[in-house]
Amino acid sequence: MGTLVDYLHFVLMPQMFNGLVIGVAVILMALGLTIIFGLLDVFNMAHGEFYALGAYLGVTLAARGVSFWLLLLLVPALLLPAGFLVDRALIQRVFHQKERHMLTMLLTFGLSIVMEDVFKGIYGPNTIKPETPLRGGTEVLGNFFPTYRLFLLGVGAATIAGVWLLVNRTRFGAMVRAAAFDRHMAGSLGVPVRKVYSATFAFGVALAGISGVLLAPIYTVFPTMGKDFILMAFTAVILGGLGSIRGVVLGGLFLTQVQAVSSLYVSPVWGDPLVFGIMVLVLFVRPHGIFGGKLGIA
Repeated sequence: MGTLVDYLHFVLMPQMFNGLVIGVAVILMALGLTIIFGLLDVFNMAHGEFYALGAYLGVTLAARGVSFWLLLLLVPALLLPAGFLVDRALIQRVFHQKERHMLTMLLTFGLSIVMEDVFKGIYGPNTIKPETPLRGGTEVLGNFFPTYRLFLLGVGAATIAGVWLLVNRTRFGAMVRAAAFDRHMAGSLGVPVRKVYSATFAFGVALAGISGVLLAPIYTVFPTMGKDFILMAFTAVILGGLGSIRGVVLGGLFLTQVQAVSSLYVSPVWGDPLVFGIMVLVLFVRPHGIFGGKLGIA
């Protein structure tokens, strides 16, 4: 009995904590994806590169003396106009075409390749390891966890709650949900639909940027870093249901816990196949995902 308790306490609990931290990171990435899809019905294939852009902006500004705490506000503020411009200059040009799903996917995929090459040209192919702003560990229930990971968990949870409140409890969120449900009706009631579209895309990009700043001290910064998290983020979005915020939260937490716990018993190389296998099984039963259905944000 004592051996089992020790195993649960000193082996399983730390592993589940790591899965929880990674889950929050994946959710931060996936929130931007699902908000953009829920309103625009667009898969942003460059979302991972905006995540990398946030990390690189953080590294660049930190080298010029900007504190990490200011970066958490400054980087998403810089990415808001960048996302707004990308939507106006690129997405909206093909948004009303009959083949807009394919066109926007190809367009953002091309943008991701360009951004990745720009990162390589400016920063080189090597990894950059930013300093951890909070060093040391903190004891929780007899286990020591890195203080920065606890901070990331708290900030991530607060950000997720803030996004939910913005979408469901503010005037802007009401306009977003109205435009997602019926853009023509929303426009006839005075909602500036095109501006709402651009602002929502920009907000999703800003979420990716702050994720890059938060995760850079843990996972390092390199040109292809966006591809590491974007695949898991897409999986969480599809599993939870396209356009569903609560689906993204539950899907992201579930998948990362499965990956974390399974690594104790099987080789880590089986982690991704296991996650994608679960996604396929769920989609067999619920093709729209756990909370999917009518397009919109909820």
